[in-house]
Amino acid sequence: MAVDLSRQGYRVQRWAARGALAAAVLAVATPLVYGGLRGLLLLVCGVAGLALSAAAVWWTLTLRGPLRWGAALIAVCVPVGLIALFAATLFWALLASLVLWVLAVWSGRFALRGTGSERARTRERRLPPPRRPVLIMNPRSGGGKVGRFRLREKAERLGARVVLLDPGKEHDVTALARAAVADGADLLGAAGGDGTQALVAAVAAEHDIPFLVISAGTRNHFALDLGLDRGDPAACLDALTDGVELRVDLGFAGEQPFVNNASFGAYAAIVQSPAYRDDKIGTSLNMLPDLLTGQQGPRLVARAGDTTLTAPQAVLVSNNPYRTGDPFGLGRRERLDSAVLGVLGVRLEGAVGAAALLLNPDPSGLTILTAPEVVIEADRTEIEAGIDGEAMVLPAPVRCRIAPGALRVRVPRRRPGVTRTPPRLDWRRLRKLAATVGRTAAPSRLHRPYVAPHPPTAPPAPAPPQAPDVSGVPAAPTEPPRSGAPQETAGPRSPHQ
Repeated sequence: MAVDLSRQGYRVQRWAARGALAAAVLAVATPLVYGGLRGLLLLVCGVAGLALSAAAVWWTLTLRGPLRWGAALIAVCVPVGLIALFAATLFWALLASLVLWVLAVWSGRFALRGTGSERARTRERRLPPPRRPVLIMNPRSGGGKVGRFRLREKAERLGARVVLLDPGKEHDVTALARAAVADGADLLGAAGGDGTQALVAAVAAEHDIPFLVISAGTRNHFALDLGLDRGDPAACLDALTDGVELRVDLGFAGEQPFVNNASFGAYAAIVQSPAYRDDKIGTSLNMLPDLLTGQQGPRLVARAGDTTLTAPQAVLVSNNPYRTGDPFGLGRRERLDSAVLGVLGVRLEGAVGAAALLLNPDPSGLTILTAPEVVIEADRTEIEAGIDGEAMVLPAPVRCRIAPGALRVRVPRRRPGVTRTPPRLDWRRLRKLAATVGRTAAPSRLHRPYVAPHPPTAPPAPAPPQAPDVSGVPAAPTEPPRSGAPQETAGPRSPHQ
């Protein structure tokens, strides 16, 4: 008799959800019970201090001169003072509360496993190695990773032709990639930052040939979400001889391709400044006051489906959505083949809006959604944009779209892979899971009874031929077929039988 283990596992998850909720309640109640009225007052002071800290951060970004330094001092000193105050009065209660919170988070994530929140694995295809691969390498990317890891030498040993960019010249990477395809290349690759990767990837997608990512840039977010080894870019070259192919999406902002994201608003305006590369912090602090208060920069309107974002300070459009609301998954994408864009819009109304962004779990100033297409409009004829970190100016309006499965990416068969991120801690789902009882607790896919397959039965042996009846006596009637046995009927078979 077969045993259905899935129902037992779901029962464990249900009790884990109840344990997470109980631990969370105790984590909040412990300081209050231990401190009594004093604990309640400290809790109120803590909430007020967090709001003041968020407002001080806003003032730090939007003010100049001595007022900015005063706001920065408040943003640092208030949290430090709160920690010292709580530690001096409720140290042991806070320590117990911290342990309970850790238990609540761990139990909650365990309970939410197997409830539809895991990342489905992208399908891999085994294909023969390329015969004429061409790799474009930028020796300046990542502080000189091309030379440090001897990428050119290894690629040429594996049979690839390498196009090495001259650091002292401007190159049209798109034209170089198209020339390689015209010369017979059956695979294109790029060793550089995500901006270079996007340009070469677009040409590979245009001609439907595989694309090889070599993680030789500074951050290489695209390589990270593909599960490649960012610490050893030479390992990416193993895909030339022992690789598999993934089908992923490719984003476009107007005619500009992007593998990660396209940003509009404050950040896009800052990266346009010539001083940004030499002094990122100083340039940002100098420009942010005018950008965040609307005194400088275009007035944007973002339209995604039925949603319209009016005058946001920043809009981020990503090739597949990023994980949000979870520190374990910030900056990571669970999938690269979901065929939708991720949209993140921020619109803050002064210090109050900044405080609400920190304290409110669903703030009105933060918009997160997905859509197959996003249109960015402005009150100007051109919009400043950051495409995979590269500063560009695009004609308005900018239509952002996604090309589902347009890019064939060849990756090593043996690679670190994508780290499995824990499911997002959703307290509403935990309450629903913990409140279910009995059969109604299990998903519908677990309610179907398990039926063990029957072993195949051998076809009946044909009856021996009977001698023709010459006696004139009628033949005895044959035994009717048993119940459940197939019964042959005369005449031609229906095509549906």
